[in-house]
Amino acid sequence: MRVLHQDRKKGEIRLLMENLDDLWHMYNIVEKNDLVFALTHRKVEKKTDKLRPEKVERKTMRLGIRVTDVEFHEFSDRLRIHGVIENGTDVGSYHTLNLTVEDNVSILKEWKEHHLSRIKEAVEETKRPTLTFLSIDYDEATFALLRQYGVENIGSIASHISGKQYKTDKNEKNNFYSRILTMVEQIKKGPIVIVGPGFAKEEFYSFVKEKKPELLKDVAVMGTGNAGMNGIHEVLKKGVTKFVENTRVSVETKIVESLFEEIAKNGNSAYGFDEVKNALDTGAVETLLVTDKLVRTKKADELLEKAKKTSSKFMIISTVHESGKKLEGLGGVAALLRYKIS
Repeated sequence: MRVLHQDRKKGEIRLLMENLDDLWHMYNIVEKNDLVFALTHRKVEKKTDKLRPEKVERKTMRLGIRVTDVEFHEFSDRLRIHGVIENGTDVGSYHTLNLTVEDNVSILKEWKEHHLSRIKEAVEETKRPTLTFLSIDYDEATFALLRQYGVENIGSIASHISGKQYKTDKNEKNNFYSRILTMVEQIKKGPIVIVGPGFAKEEFYSFVKEKKPELLKDVAVMGTGNAGMNGIHEVLKKGVTKFVENTRVSVETKIVESLFEEIAKNGNSAYGFDEVKNALDTGAVETLLVTDKLVRTKKADELLEKAKKTSSKFMIISTVHESGKKLEGLGGVAALLRYKIS
């Protein structure tokens, strides 16, 4: 994301979306009642002579709409902002802005601290290359990309080889690894983390080292107890490689796991709106955790304001990935505490 213009007196910031992750960041920035300006296509009736029916054509124009709803579909290539036209043609009509990469958007709103933090993070994350995961065993290879909001499952390749054949049929094994290598070349956008149980990951690494050593410039190989997507989520929970440890999803995953560990031992934790609000009122909250869905509500505003007054840290957790869904199951809000309260 790139900041193109800002006027804090008017409450206006204009942003350029440079990648798919920026669409998710924008979803977390734009809220109901914001005024949003962007280029869009709208149907316009073209007058003709009376003997012919009027033609309808689509024209590109810049409209300003007062937001009523925002839709983000995970791993899609667009963000939909619905609202009522306030500036431009057909004022008062409903319209949907379909935003995608390379669109620039002007937002006029009451900017809160977490909105500005989100913009700063998005600008910094643009410099970070997208991490590729390969989870492999002798049965299947699973490919995924680590987005800033979750893990995108790209697909899998089955070996179609039984365990006994694997020990004897080197050609079949190399054919499997060759298909995996082709897929890696197609999707790799940055560093790659190869994970899985058993020896297939090391064998594939050696295969690539022989065939395409240039692909191994930024690679980490890790053992996991599971294959497939479960193995990838296992790595995110551990966060033990330099490529993973500081990524947003890994940080969110680890802190939610810490929360559930505290809950399991009846330790320094609170969850649910009332319990967390009480903990904030007593100054006991060290870190407030709120889902990206709940943060769009007035209830969340109240909690964030209390966190600010008590110098508590806060983190907005994406509900796209596994740990975010676990937090959502607790009502969408929880806290790690400085000390245990009754």
